[in-house]
Amino acid sequence: MTTKIVYIIGGIWNGSGMERVLTMKANYMADVAGYDVHVLLTEDGEGPSYFPLSEKIHLHNVHVNFDILYTLPIYKRVFAYLWKQRLYKQRLTDFLVKLKPDITVTAMRREINFINDIQDGSKKIGEIHFTRIGYREVKFRFLPDFFNKAISHLWINKLLKEVKRLSAFVVLSEEDKLNWPELKNVQVIYNPISINTNIYSNCHSKKVIAVGRYTYQKGFDLLADAWKIVTAQHPDWELNIYGGGDADEYRELAIKKGISKTFICNGPTHNIIDKYLESSIFVLSSRYEGFGLVIAEAMACGLPIVSFACPCGPQDIISNEEDGFFVDNGNISLLAKRIVYLIENENKRVEMGRKAIESVNRFKMENIGTQWVKLFKSVIKE
Repeated sequence: MTTKIVYIIGGIWNGSGMERVLTMKANYMADVAGYDVHVLLTEDGEGPSYFPLSEKIHLHNVHVNFDILYTLPIYKRVFAYLWKQRLYKQRLTDFLVKLKPDITVTAMRREINFINDIQDGSKKIGEIHFTRIGYREVKFRFLPDFFNKAISHLWINKLLKEVKRLSAFVVLSEEDKLNWPELKNVQVIYNPISINTNIYSNCHSKKVIAVGRYTYQKGFDLLADAWKIVTAQHPDWELNIYGGGDADEYRELAIKKGISKTFICNGPTHNIIDKYLESSIFVLSSRYEGFGLVIAEAMACGLPIVSFACPCGPQDIISNEEDGFFVDNGNISLLAKRIVYLIENENKRVEMGRKAIESVNRFKMENIGTQWVKLFKSVIKE
C-alpha cells in the first residue's frame, strides 16, 4: 500500500520561503518518492499556488481563516482565536480520522497544541522554519517586562511538552539543534534549494544583491549603513534588494543617507535566478534567520557571500573565507569591509563563486528528499 503523507500549512498563494520549501518537498514526495501526498490548508486564497504544485498532490482546505484575526482589535482577537482554534481542532480531527494518513507533518503552527491527541493512527512529525531564539517570546508593550517573561516561559514550556510527544522534530541547522537541549527527538534536515541551473554568474558586473522581505528581521536598515561606507569608496557599484512587503521605509532611509542612487529597493520577482546571474556578490544582513535559504540559492548561481553570523543558518551554509565571509552579527563596519574586499579583488570574488557552486550541492532537492524519505521510513517502522 502506498504511504500516505499529509502536510499542513496556512496557504500556498504567497511567495514566502515556507511555502516554497513545502511545495518542493511535497512535489518530490509525490513525483519521485511515489507517496500519496495531501496538503491541508487553513486559509482561503485565490488563484493557483504561487509555486508550481504537482498534479498528483491532493489539496484540502478546512477554511478556518486565522488571518482574519489580525484585522480585529486585541480585545476581540482573543475570543475569536479561541473559537477558531476549537473549530480548527474539530475540522482537522475529522479530516485526519477519515483520511487515515501514515504520517502527518506539521509546520509547528497552531495545530501543534493538539495534534498529538488526534487518534488517526498517523505518526506526527514537526518541522520548524524558525530558530528557537526569540521563538514564542512575548513582548506586549502594555505589560511589564517580568510579566512578558513569565508568559514566554509558560508558552515555550507548553510547546516543549507537545514537541516531546512527536515522532520526530526537524530543525534547519546544527546550530539551532543545540538550542533544544530538552529534546531527544531532534533531527537536522536542511532546506532544499529551488534553483537548478547550469548557468552561473561570471562575477564581473558591478552589482551586489540582497533578497528578503522588508522587515526588521532582514536588517536592511543595517545594510543601508554598511552600503553608505561601501558606496563612498566605490560609487560605481549598486546594491539591489528584491523582496515583498513595504519597501517605502527603506527607500526613505536611503534618501536620508544620500545613497538612493545605488541602494535600490525592488519588489519581489519571479525571475530571481536572472537577478542572481547579473550580480557579483550576495549579502545577507539579517538579525536572525531560520536557515537563510537565499544564501544557498545565491551560491547555486555562483555568487560569493558576505553575511552576518546571525542565528541560525549562515554558519551551517558558508565555509568562511572559502565560498564567502561571515562577520560578527550586527558588525556593520566589518560587513562593509568584506564587501569592499570582494569588490576590489575580482579574482578572489570569482574563485569564491566557483567554490560556492560546488559547496551548495548538498542542498539540492534530491539530497534533501532522500533524507526525508529515510526519516519517514524510520518513524513508520517504529
